Amino acid sequence: MTHSDSDNITNEENKSNEGFDLIEALKAIWKGRKLVFISCGIAFVISLIIAFSIPKEYTTNVVLAPESSDNKSVTGGLSALAAAAGVGLGSSQDAVYPKLYPEIMKSLPFVVSLFDVEVKTSENQEVTVKEYLENDIKSPWWSVITNLPRNIIGALSSDNNSDAVGGDATKGPDPFKLSRKETMLARTIQGRVTGMFDRKTSIVTISVTMQDPMVAAMLADTAVNHLREYVTNYRTSKARKDMEYLEQLNNEARANYYAAQQRFADYLDTHQGIVLNSARTVRDRLENEAMVAFNLYNQTTQQLQLAKAKVQEETPVFAVITPSTVALKPSAPRKGWIIVGLTFLTFVGSCCWILFISPILNQKRTKKEA
Repeated sequence: MTHSDSDNITNEENKSNEGFDLIEALKAIWKGRKLVFISCGIAFVISLIIAFSIPKEYTTNVVLAPESSDNKSVTGGLSALAAAAGVGLGSSQDAVYPKLYPEIMKSLPFVVSLFDVEVKTSENQEVTVKEYLENDIKSPWWSVITNLPRNIIGALSSDNNSDAVGGDATKGPDPFKLSRKETMLARTIQGRVTGMFDRKTSIVTISVTMQDPMVAAMLADTAVNHLREYVTNYRTSKARKDMEYLEQLNNEARANYYAAQQRFADYLDTHQGIVLNSARTVRDRLENEAMVAFNLYNQTTQQLQLAKAKVQEETPVFAVITPSTVALKPSAPRKGWIIVGLTFLTFVGSCCWILFISPILNQKRTKKEA
């Protein structure tokens, strides 16, 4: 027999051994089917307990299409009027763009502003978000065990006075100095009120998850309003300051114009019929002062109107594609996935025990006995 013939025979034997190993594995699993069935049955019962012990969560999604602040300009006669008045109303670069909206929603000032928002539960009870999260949120029964070490450490900690640190009760919590309880509450809200930006469509999705569908819907609507208010205040802050300054200048110019006009009228009333050159000179001077005051008043009035238009132009527009609605079905827990997943993992673990771990233990036991 040649060397090549022996290699072929060896390869055929290896192939037959591989097939034999698979058959032996199936036989071993079938032989240990009692263990598999018992393990999967226990896992099925445990998964049922876990799935039905987790409180239901309801999610409300609000989809927004924010207006882009790039390439905005004033068209038509307003541009010409702005150019004539020396006021530029071209496009402006915005530091707060839709991509940053999810980060804004994670910020402490935004989260703290939701503490005192009043919501209504499904039982028609009016509470604040802070009261709802502190009193009405349910946890699975095993949270008592998992949170026990943290509660013991917190009780034994000497830094218990940190809970007393916080904002003024009359003014609400201060984001700069939160107590431990307020910090935990802020983290809870950050996990339940989230935002997501889609780069392809430039759409912002705001999601609120609560155990009460009514609370989730109302808080989602409030979060949208707070986000709109925050962005509006930022986008229009400079334009509003300019408008306030121009309004002050316009009031001063109007007062000066009225005063100059009144002086000119008084002079004309008291110097009728006088043809002296000195009287004519004073009259011309008062008339010129009134005319200059009128021109200044007219110019500031135009600039004030343009500043008001600028504020309106900078005010962002949010197109609500999907409004806030009360969820009818819970978003969590997914009981089917929990049951199937845990049972399947138990089945795989049982097979691995039968095929790999159990033979190794048997070999060790046999060696000891030998």
